[in-house]
Amino acid sequence: MSKIDTQGMSGPVDPNYKGPVRMQPHKPMMIHPRRLFTPEYVKELKILFNEVLDERAGRMNYISYFDTEEFKHRINEPEPEYKPNKESYNPSYYQ
Repeated sequence: MSKIDTQGMSGPVDPNYKGPVRMQPHKPMMIHPRRLFTPEYVKELKILFNEVLDERAGRMNYISYFDTEEFKHRINEPEPEYKPNKESYNPSYYQ
């Protein structure tokens, strides 16, 4: 059975080599921040917070996003569109 030599994979190296050392330029590592919540979950939390504030202010004159009975649909039909309160609705806020 043959073995793979992982320690000597760089090839033969002369320990007495005095030539120029060529360093490769490397860009700084890109860090992607990790978030606890998915974008969909964040969108639902924003909707929930705005509905709670509307309810507290007495402006809950629309169907709640979380009222699942109002959003029932067949599997071959699209989900009914959510229409929040127009007064407190800011489309860019929900993106």
